Amino acid sequence: MNIASYIDHTVLKPTTIIADIEKLCSEAKEYGFAAVCVPPLFVKKAKELTAGSNVKVATVIGFPFGYSAIEAKVAEIVLAIVDGADELDVVINISAIKNNDWQFLATEINTIMPLVRKKEKVIKIIIESGILTDEEITRCCDIYGAAGVDFMKTSTGYAEKGASVHAVQLMRRHLPDSIQIKASGGIKTYTFAAELVAAGANRIGCSSSVQIVKEAATAG
Repeated sequence: MNIASYIDHTVLKPTTIIADIEKLCSEAKEYGFAAVCVPPLFVKKAKELTAGSNVKVATVIGFPFGYSAIEAKVAEIVLAIVDGADELDVVINISAIKNNDWQFLATEINTIMPLVRKKEKVIKIIIESGILTDEEITRCCDIYGAAGVDFMKTSTGYAEKGASVHAVQLMRRHLPDSIQIKASGGIKTYTFAAELVAAGANRIGCSSSVQIVKEAATAG
């Protein structure tokens, strides 16, 4: 398995500086990662730094808590697309889930999807699986599966629990085959990354990407 081709090489810390983005993009090109995932402020710079390569530029929307207004998320998406983002990792409104307001979530995704599809961008929906029940994860699969998103993503990395094999397996069982899964949050070793891929993950979001690739090489 070429683990590098699964990886979204990520830096989303609030103290991110240009040097971090330069290093991220250089490593992504060197190792052949699928994408770099950067804060919205750095999309334009990342696009410049990855020009001429196969590395996609992803950014986050409504990050990390997801409870910004739908209109605010739409504005973020528009700006990210203008700056050159290829992929949009959108945090859903977790508060709406916990308030059992599934209609709000349906309205949110139905507002966002036409814009993303018109511009032919990739959308990854972040559900924060570590703080959801299995039933809540399954209902998310129903909503976002019906909406036809490109990926469902396990976590932001900011909740108390990130990706798990169980969550990926659950999502895989309840999503249409056409919808891919991105596992992220607390993925620091090749062993764990490989377990998530085996469970059904198509992408791995992590900041320990280089270490994971080096571990993969020694693992044979």
